Amino acid sequence: MSTEPKQELTSVDLAALVGELGSYEGAKVDKAYLYGDDLVRLKMRDFDRGRVELMLEVGDRKRVHTVSPERVPDAPGRPPQFAMMLRNRLSGADFVGVEQYEFDRILEFVFDREDGMTRIIVELFGQGNVAVTDREYEVIDSLETVRLKSRTVVPGSRYEFPESRVNPLTVSREAFAQQMDDSDTDVVRTLATQLNFGGLYAEELCTRAGVEKTLDIHDAGEDEYERIYQAIERLALDLRNATLEPRVYLERGDGSGNSESNDEDGDNGGGNSGDEGGDGATATNDDARVVDVTPFPLEEHESLASEPHETFNGALEEYFFRLDLDADEPDPRDQRPDFEEQIAKHQRIIDQQEGAIAGFDEQAEAEREKAELLYANYGTVDDLLSTVRSARDDGVPWGEIAGRLDEAKEQGMDAAQPFVDVNGKEGTVTIRLEDQPITLLVEDGVEKNADRLYTEAKRIAEKKEGALAAIEDTREELAEIERRRDEWEADDGDEETDEEDDDDRDWLAEPSVPIRQNEQWYERFRWFRTSDDYLVIGGRNADQNEELVKKYLERGDRVLHTQAHGGPVTVLKATDPSEASSGDIEIPDSSVEEAAQFAVSYSSVWKDGRYAGDVYVVDSDQVSKTPESGEYLEKGGFAIRGDRTYLDDTPVGVAVGIQCEPYTRVVGGPPSAIEGQAVTTIEVEPGRFAQADAAKRIYRELRERFADESFVRKIASPDQIAHFLPPGGSRLLEE
Repeated sequence: MSTEPKQELTSVDLAALVGELGSYEGAKVDKAYLYGDDLVRLKMRDFDRGRVELMLEVGDRKRVHTVSPERVPDAPGRPPQFAMMLRNRLSGADFVGVEQYEFDRILEFVFDREDGMTRIIVELFGQGNVAVTDREYEVIDSLETVRLKSRTVVPGSRYEFPESRVNPLTVSREAFAQQMDDSDTDVVRTLATQLNFGGLYAEELCTRAGVEKTLDIHDAGEDEYERIYQAIERLALDLRNATLEPRVYLERGDGSGNSESNDEDGDNGGGNSGDEGGDGATATNDDARVVDVTPFPLEEHESLASEPHETFNGALEEYFFRLDLDADEPDPRDQRPDFEEQIAKHQRIIDQQEGAIAGFDEQAEAEREKAELLYANYGTVDDLLSTVRSARDDGVPWGEIAGRLDEAKEQGMDAAQPFVDVNGKEGTVTIRLEDQPITLLVEDGVEKNADRLYTEAKRIAEKKEGALAAIEDTREELAEIERRRDEWEADDGDEETDEEDDDDRDWLAEPSVPIRQNEQWYERFRWFRTSDDYLVIGGRNADQNEELVKKYLERGDRVLHTQAHGGPVTVLKATDPSEASSGDIEIPDSSVEEAAQFAVSYSSVWKDGRYAGDVYVVDSDQVSKTPESGEYLEKGGFAIRGDRTYLDDTPVGVAVGIQCEPYTRVVGGPPSAIEGQAVTTIEVEPGRFAQADAAKRIYRELRERFADESFVRKIASPDQIAHFLPPGGSRLLEE
């Protein structure tokens, strides 16, 4: 009978693994990668052992182990936001250690850096998940969002572990007996479920204890209990002392594990012990396939051929590497993609985004309603605030303010009626008006408190705009998936083995390029995406400069501006507008340099015919629309507080090109960024042709480069191209 290969690590596996992974403590993280939506790779450097590659997979296969560098998959293309977030938080961080959460299939990896601690929590059960949190377990991001009655894993909230279960490795003899007595099934199922060992190790414990697996729990006596408990204690002792003898188990094609070359113990005598890199024995029989990997030999597997390994990490690497080979899966490009699952996933995202938008509406309305209640009860609220301020002026401690208000209530003072609570630390009182709790700053009057609530309502409404943009993006992606599904079905199964991926297609030679448009709100500004995929936005005029600073500048963003007069406000976004802002993201120097080139190119430096200029960079919290005393800010201007970082002699440089994937559109900006995003580009430099004339020349040149003569005309025009050209004269570098 054929054995189904193991796809997921067990709780016992994880208990054995943490000791080996902990030996890499002190290793430094170099880079993080995300493959698909369920495989995370952390590249680290250990000062004693060199390069360390840690794989965390939480999809259909759930595994955690190191792999040798030669078996690391090629790096994926442009890193998604989750991978960029990991790089920003972990680059240069020290690996502090790893722990298993109780006896659950959860590992918690801890990394530390001068600017903070990061915890990566890997869930190897259910749907699987990787959650990234800070020191206090606030979720920064996660591969999957979890919203259950029992627990929540959502960015911005505190990470919640699953409900605690019995840890059989530390359970007392009395508690063990109680768990067994509470069961109403047989012994092996009780060990598997009540004691959380799972099927395989429940059977193994019964075998080691010499207890019949199918023995009804009510027929088991103290003798059986004692033998099973001793078997559990020996297993726990081996795990605590790291007394491991890792094995990879194999089965022949006929379902038998026996092999002529097996030794008396059932081990493959011709194999070499594996090392940390995972090099191990090769099955003697060509048709043998791997079926299991364990931290020590199991009596339950004595009928199978096995290969010993020196480390459990090495055994896991060998097992999963050969499991991929055994699967002999066809090339995914030859298979029909699961369009239905992709469509369902995007629809779920849209539903969540719509829920968030509705929540923003409710929150904003609640804040406005509170402000209106303050005005509706102006006299009452004003009296209460005056009473508190007067008490404070008389030297009454905050802790006695509540008593003073209670006295006023007994004397029939109306202003005391809505009183709820006092917070001396924050200098606030909380009142209740029409069952609405409202927190007020005591030092502010009714008007200022109401204005603060209106401002908060406006801020929430602006967050809604970002959410609306995000939902439009998701709808466009959904439409694109549906289009590809229709194209696939229209092919009616025709095999095109030579068809290339979109990334490798020669778009210039395509007789017909499909139009895929997805207009974004920020395209009315000057904009581009850096080679690291960060969004950069610049104002076209004073009004847009004003709007960028007031409306779109968020915590963590960088602001760049030229020393020369007449440059755009340039905002390098730390996160996409649809995502939560963060001050913890370390933006790569390459993106800052490209944003600086963008800032200088669209300033008066270009217009004056110069080829370089000085640019300064500041953090978003250094930018203010409030001038210093005695100063005045023009429209589009802003004040800078604190030190500036200067990038001297930043060269100008602009390229304009055509992007075909994932969308068809004109793009423009620094050449180093645009050349990686467009299928063809044209560089320009300061010159004698007016902006409109240069745009026409570029338009004609781009049209001639495509075999599909109508393509550029459909998605571009000289006017659209001119939007990406700096003010002033230009010339094409190819002329």
